[in-house]
Formats: sequence, structure tokens, C-alpha cells
Amino acid sequence: MKENAETQNEAVKITVSLETITILLVVAVLAVVVYNQIAINELGYLASATGSVTQQSAQQSQNTALKSVDVTPKGVPPIYGAELGISYDDVSAANAQKADETISKLASYDVDIQLDAEQLERYVKIAGQISCEYCCGADSIIFTKDSGQYKRGDAACGCAHSYAMRGVAKYLITQHGDEFTDDQILEELGKWKTLFFPDILAQKAAVLQDNGIELNYVNLASNKYRGIEAGSAGGGMVGGC
Repeated sequence: MKENAETQNEAVKITVSLETITILLVVAVLAVVVYNQIAINELGYLASATGSVTQQSAQQSQNTALKSVDVTPKGVPPIYGAELGISYDDVSAANAQKADETISKLASYDVDIQLDAEQLERYVKIAGQISCEYCCGADSIIFTKDSGQYKRGDAACGCAHSYAMRGVAKYLITQHGDEFTDDQILEELGKWKTLFFPDILAQKAAVLQDNGIELNYVNLASNKYRGIEAGSAGGGMVGGC
């Protein structure tokens, strides 16, 4: 009888030990599962945070790149700058009064200069390649063909910037037509347009570079790549519209 009791006690002890071990194993497994879930959640959060930071950094880098292209013409324009007493530096947001005065001076030549038939043909060819699209939606700063009450060469945009560009074109054609090629005159119009719309054209310059397009004032400011900067942030203009 005594031996049977001892045997039963041992069996009970073994059963209790197995139950204890089982419980401990279950607790351990649960602990591992909980730990792994916490780790996974933390990794997911870190990945999300890292992705967000990376995206923000990429956007900041892109914005920096858009602003890093300095295409602002500087100094006195060749030949005609000294004659007219003007400088590219005169058109700046830092001095609105000087900018408006310079724009008005250039615009006066659009009003005062009359072109003969030969000069008009050249004028239409040049001025018909550039627009003032950040002020209005006209195809170019002039009409390139007769349209109702308007004739070829008439102003197609009434903003001060387009008057100034037309004035530069007329002055160079009539006063220095043998010294400037058509592309060189168009380039001068592009330089002034870049001064009128510095921010958006700096962004356009970056887009041109990103697309492997040669960076010059004809490509930048004429209608050749008009709209390529669509989606850029835009920016203010210098001088009244």
C-alpha cells in the first residue's frame, strides 16, 4: 500500500511538472509572438518615416535644382545699350521704379518707329517667334498675318513687356540691321523677357537642362519650347503687365 501511494505521488508530481512546463512554453511562445509583432510595427513605422523623409529630401533637392540655374543677363547690351543708356541690370525686382522706367523707354520705340516693307518682313519673322505667355495667351507678341481689323506686324499683346520687346526688335532692325542677325535680335528679346519673368524662366532653364536641350535665350524665351515647364511652381514678374 505504501509503495502504491508513493507511486501515485510521483505520477502527480510528473503531471504537475509537465503542466508547468507546458504553461511556461505557451507563455514563452506568446512572448515571442508579441515581441515580433512589436518589432514588425516598429520596422514598418521606420520604413514609412524614412520613405517620407526621402521623398521630402528629393522634393527639396528638386526645388533647389529649379532655383539653381541663373540665366539672368547682366551688364550693358551690346552696341545699343550704350546708345539708349540702358542696362540689363536696370530691370530688377529690387528697384521697381527703375524697371518700369526702362520698360517704358524700350516700349516707346514700338510706338515711334515705323517700318518699311522690307523691315516689316524681317520684323514679323523675328517677333512672331516670341510671346508674352505669362501675361496673356497670345500666340506671339504680334499678328503674323492679317486678322480682321489687325494687319501683319500689329501688336497682338497689350502688356508693357510685349511693347518693350517689340520696341527692341524695331530699334535693332532699323538702327543696327546689318550688325545683328535675326537670331541675335530674337536672343535680345529673350534676354529682356527673362528679366521680366525671372523666376519661371529660371525654372524653365532647369527643365531644358534636364531634357538635354541647349541652354540659350532663343530656346529659353522664344516659342520654340513654349510650355515645356508646365507644372513648375511659377513666379512673379518684374514690371507691370
